[in-house]
Amino acid sequence: MSKKPMMKLGLFFEGIGHHVVAWRDPDTNAHSKLDLDHYIEIARTAERGKFDLLFTADTNATFGSDDADTWVRQTSASRLEPLTLLGALAAVTKNIGLVATMTTTYYEPFTIARFFASLDQISKGRAGWNLVTSLAAAEALNFSHSEHASHADRYSRAREFTQVVHGLWDSWEDDAIVADKETGIFFDAEKMHFLNHKGKNFQVRGPLMIQRSPQGHPVIVQAGQSEDGRDLAAETAEVVFTVQQDLGQAKAFYADVKKRAGAYGRSPDAIKILPGVMVIVGKTKSEAEEKYERLQSLIHPDYGVKQLSTYFGLDLSKFPLDGPVPEPNYANAERGRLQMMYELAQRESLTIRQLYKRVIGQRAHRTVCGTATDIADTLEHWFTENACDGFNVLPVTFPGALNDFVDQVVPELQRRGVFRKEYEGKTLRENLGLPVPPNRYAQAKKASAAE
Repeated sequence: MSKKPMMKLGLFFEGIGHHVVAWRDPDTNAHSKLDLDHYIEIARTAERGKFDLLFTADTNATFGSDDADTWVRQTSASRLEPLTLLGALAAVTKNIGLVATMTTTYYEPFTIARFFASLDQISKGRAGWNLVTSLAAAEALNFSHSEHASHADRYSRAREFTQVVHGLWDSWEDDAIVADKETGIFFDAEKMHFLNHKGKNFQVRGPLMIQRSPQGHPVIVQAGQSEDGRDLAAETAEVVFTVQQDLGQAKAFYADVKKRAGAYGRSPDAIKILPGVMVIVGKTKSEAEEKYERLQSLIHPDYGVKQLSTYFGLDLSKFPLDGPVPEPNYANAERGRLQMMYELAQRESLTIRQLYKRVIGQRAHRTVCGTATDIADTLEHWFTENACDGFNVLPVTFPGALNDFVDQVVPELQRRGVFRKEYEGKTLRENLGLPVPPNRYAQAKKASAAE
């Protein structure tokens, strides 16, 4: 008898909180974005709540508008480098996965392969890489480029980049290290492999100087929603973060990515799809809505319009604030998220002001306000309707909103039998229900021997 599937939960942790003006909330510490003790508290609380993983986003330029006048109203110009932070959190946690974002657009495959293999060893098999192509055009200016690469070129590079990283992670077979003190042989030379990759974008010899971890290699996470993004996820990803507002669209996205995975010869169960959801818990639904509206009221109109303009590729300040939302410019945009925003505006006849209030505070993720029971109801409904395999949870503030979720919503999900009470294993793959990837060279030897 097969075990009942359990909901997977990621914690998307973002300094002071996920709402863009969380730093203005009287119950938060506006200076905590660079405070390690603050992140240790978050990590330990999430592990107490049996979350599958901690996830941190990153860019090499500020999020959203590349306008210093806009930066002064947000905290994105203050950010720790994610691998350094997760390395520190690995030492104070035991079970929770550690997932960081690093771009394929401006880094090199060998560098990323080495960074994440190191984190995977340090954490004993709990690392994950959120594979992204850079969205912020300003990143180009920090890496000696005069302009940002096109959408198509970024995804073409990402595909080859991922192939190289996987190849480097297989440099060593699992039993390559013999450490024979009598003979003086540290490793079996026949079980160490040079990659010798030569492609359009990269030439990488290898080998990587780090052996495979207890989970084989880090879990690959991906967040694209465009056609290119979905296809890359179906081919390479093991966890997919997505932005979905509508149940029907979420179900369609879920079915589409799983179907595409099958076309690549992969099991649909080999990809876990986790839409983001911003949660606000109250003793009553009205109390939760009041908490949310208090934050919403702190979004300055200039900031809201500029951020929405960045997504739309248009200067929306030239349009009436309480007029209809114009058609966006999709050239070189974050297409999946932008399409979702525009469809939402069209479907509900939203004005520019109404749209920025709906999507900028939570960066277009779905918002759920209510009691613990209300929130558990909607999460369970999406899960049982095959709209997702779980959720990437975005608390509006840290640590307050996270504590509310762990202390109130998690026990309700556990009571309903849709979320774990204890971790299934010690590695991220074990807890997500993902297989350990075989080493390609050992697998080839085994297949050859069987012929």
